[in-house]
Amino acid sequence: MSDTERQSKDAASTGTGYRVLARKYRPKDFTDLMVGQEPMVQTLTNAFETGRIAQAYMLTGVRGVGKTTTARILARALNYKTADIDKPTIDLRIPGEHCQAIMEGRHVDVIEMDAASHTGIDDIREIIEQVRYRPVSARYKVYIIDEVHMLSTQAFNGLLKTLEEPPEHVKFIFATTEIRKVPITVLSRCQRFDLRRISASDLVGLFTTIASKEGIEAEPDALAMIARAAEGSARDGLSLLDQAIAHGSGAVLTEAVRGMLGLADRARIVDLFHHIVKGDVAAALGEFESQYEAGANPVAVLTDLADFTHLVTRLKYVPDAASDPSLSEIERTKAAEFAQGVAVTTLSRIWQMLLKGIPEAEGSSRPAGAAEMVLIRLAHAAHLPAPEDAARRLAEFSETNAGGRPSAPSSNGGGGATVNYQGNLAARSTESIPRPQPAGPTAMLRAVPNPDPQNVPVGRVEARPTEAPKPLVAVNSIADIANLAGEKRDAKIKALVRNFVRPVRIEAGRLDVNLTEGAPGTLLNELAVKLKEWTGIHWIVSLSREQGQPTIVEAEAKAKAQQVSDARQDPDVAAILAQFPGAKIIDVRVRAPEPDEEDEVKAPAAAESDEGDILPGDDIIF
Repeated sequence: MSDTERQSKDAASTGTGYRVLARKYRPKDFTDLMVGQEPMVQTLTNAFETGRIAQAYMLTGVRGVGKTTTARILARALNYKTADIDKPTIDLRIPGEHCQAIMEGRHVDVIEMDAASHTGIDDIREIIEQVRYRPVSARYKVYIIDEVHMLSTQAFNGLLKTLEEPPEHVKFIFATTEIRKVPITVLSRCQRFDLRRISASDLVGLFTTIASKEGIEAEPDALAMIARAAEGSARDGLSLLDQAIAHGSGAVLTEAVRGMLGLADRARIVDLFHHIVKGDVAAALGEFESQYEAGANPVAVLTDLADFTHLVTRLKYVPDAASDPSLSEIERTKAAEFAQGVAVTTLSRIWQMLLKGIPEAEGSSRPAGAAEMVLIRLAHAAHLPAPEDAARRLAEFSETNAGGRPSAPSSNGGGGATVNYQGNLAARSTESIPRPQPAGPTAMLRAVPNPDPQNVPVGRVEARPTEAPKPLVAVNSIADIANLAGEKRDAKIKALVRNFVRPVRIEAGRLDVNLTEGAPGTLLNELAVKLKEWTGIHWIVSLSREQGQPTIVEAEAKAKAQQVSDARQDPDVAAILAQFPGAKIIDVRVRAPEPDEEDEVKAPAAAESDEGDILPGDDIIF
């Protein structure tokens, strides 16, 4: 008969209740606390051996890591007494006179108080009045105050003086999960210990040992699932282990634990990740639907997917992380493969999108639909270039098209306009819209020798005999300045000139402009410096109060709008728009003339047309 069966039989015969594993296997001495709390145990060991015992201790950490249990073990160590040993010690292998009563929370000299239900100054005043009396039977009177951060401000202030100078026979042990809510005046009077989260590997080892003692059959993958769900809390993990034993009828099985926790199969999570990085939306949705029908929680699926993404990213830099015993074999091998083949930028993008998508699924009235939308976004993003690749391609495109000026609209002497009808599908033109030239004055600037090197007028540049003459630089309009910036591969100045500069007047070495809203304050200075660098002469760029001509971007938009308006008045186009309700003109493309059409292009009839008019040979896209 196993221990579990014997315990159940004894409980049934005596009428006593079943002791849950979290209470049955609660640590009783510092040896048991070595699981995950080695630094604290080492510090206390050294302090007890040298007699440097503090007057107050502050234990902090997340729920279930052993704060209250540690406080009781510490109280037991302070009051340890046997026939041979009568002093504080951390060697508690042999139970002492007070050990059993202290661990069960019923010793008269070890007072436990829950600050959550005793928050006022009256409760602290009662402690202050009692500390003057010596302990009844133990060496020290120990006050254990759990969740100490719940005390009121008046209670903390009332405790300060006693905490700073307590009687020699009194020790205080505080425990809290919210260390930041404890006043610094209290923290400064205590010796603080931060109890760490227990690692998943340590929890798996603990669960394996307990299952062996209980005579319970437990699959390693099932224990790993419980360890991950416990999130560093031994108490939570043991509670889940109790639940898994009951759910599996005396055995801890992987499938039973997965169904109990609402988790997805880790192998299927790996398959889902594979479909996402491939960008296969249909396969990803099919895999998710299969997991959902098998009982997996949509939020749990996304959370497991995020965990696997984190694992793959971590293995790129810490390959030894694959030896974690809480990982299944398929997670260990597949994650290592993905770490070799998936870029960090892709993993980071998946991680960020999952962090935003998980709360969406949690707060949605349709979690499954919300999770599917997250998976669609993830798979779609797999085809997008990385940010650095996009920037590089944009730079290459800017360099390729730098300095290129669009050709003027051409015409032929043929019949009506050629119309390409494509329904309601928008087609984006890859050709440039003609840039209208401003009608203001222009200037041709060139380097002119000056006999007097001390007197260099504006608009002239000195030509020294030892220097090669600078080439002629033509600046006829603001468009030429933008083209010059493109030729010099200065994409920033080119974009600023095109979007924000409204030309007012251009003279030799002088440029008067008006700026649109949102223009950088340093634009004029930067433009003057660049023009001097590019043309070799000194430029004065000033801000004018006049409205000025439209910017290049505004002029292009106006020209395009005019072309669309002219196209709408064409008889053939009007007939198409009337025949197909809902159709609209998306773009007007100006077709370049063929070589054999050059004579027709120069025909007087075509030359009389305005630049914005729709001419024969133009393409109109609906």
